[in-house]
Amino acid sequence: MARSMRDIKRQIKSVQNTRQITKAMEMVAASKLRKAQEKAIAARPYAEKLKEVVSSIAAGTEGVQHPMLVSRPVKKTGYLIVTSDRGLAGGYNANILRKVTMLIAEKHKSKDEYALFVIGRKGRDFLRRREYPIVQEVTELSDAPKFADIKSIANSAVQQFVDGTYDELYVCYNQFVNAITQIPTVERLLPMDGVGNLEHHEASANYEYEPSPEGVLEVLLPKYAETLIYSAILDGKASELGAKMTAMGSATKNASKMIGELTLTYNRARQAAITQEITEIVAGANAQS
Repeated sequence: MARSMRDIKRQIKSVQNTRQITKAMEMVAASKLRKAQEKAIAARPYAEKLKEVVSSIAAGTEGVQHPMLVSRPVKKTGYLIVTSDRGLAGGYNANILRKVTMLIAEKHKSKDEYALFVIGRKGRDFLRRREYPIVQEVTELSDAPKFADIKSIANSAVQQFVDGTYDELYVCYNQFVNAITQIPTVERLLPMDGVGNLEHHEASANYEYEPSPEGVLEVLLPKYAETLIYSAILDGKASELGAKMTAMGSATKNASKMIGELTLTYNRARQAAITQEITEIVAGANAQS
């Protein structure tokens, strides 16, 4: 019985140490989440204004043509997938990877029909083990990524669409709602065939562009697409930190519950040991008398 009690005490100590770690990780994730939310929100006005400018030019110019605005027969599809570098984030990675792989299985019969751009080690390792065709990858992003950190992969994904390597581009990420809820989202980024159809630009003023509207769109459209990719990555990072905070909070609660159960078990074992000793003493005294 004494050995059993020692084992229980050792287990209680182990779970207490684990609870300290998960509680600290929860607090760190909560602190980083606030900063990630602020950064994601701060990036939205720029993307919205850029969309307004691009829509104004496209809607106010007759016959403007650009590869990023025109739909074409789909022979090959590109997917840019946002995951995390590390685990301990609940279903954050599993949910988006499940959604993407199911979509690929439904839409494509051959690996020649799609290409993947992957952000995050978890997604890269998952897809590489299953031999998905990964064109480019980025890992080791900070919790507050800068545009320069993902510029190469964003530029490559957009440019390959413009060059005709593939005929549509999807961005796949977890949309942040709150710390508890993150929605796996797959959005078609290219072509932007609805950009120039906004009604509120019909009465806008006429502007002259140098060198031409097409020249301005040639510069702005890739920047706009890259900005949307960056915004999705910021949203994904906020979702990752929210998922980590929730997962570590649940782990902390479970550890506390386990400590309570183990403490109760220890007290019962201790009480049983004391009762056994008293019984033996009384039995010995009765035998002597």
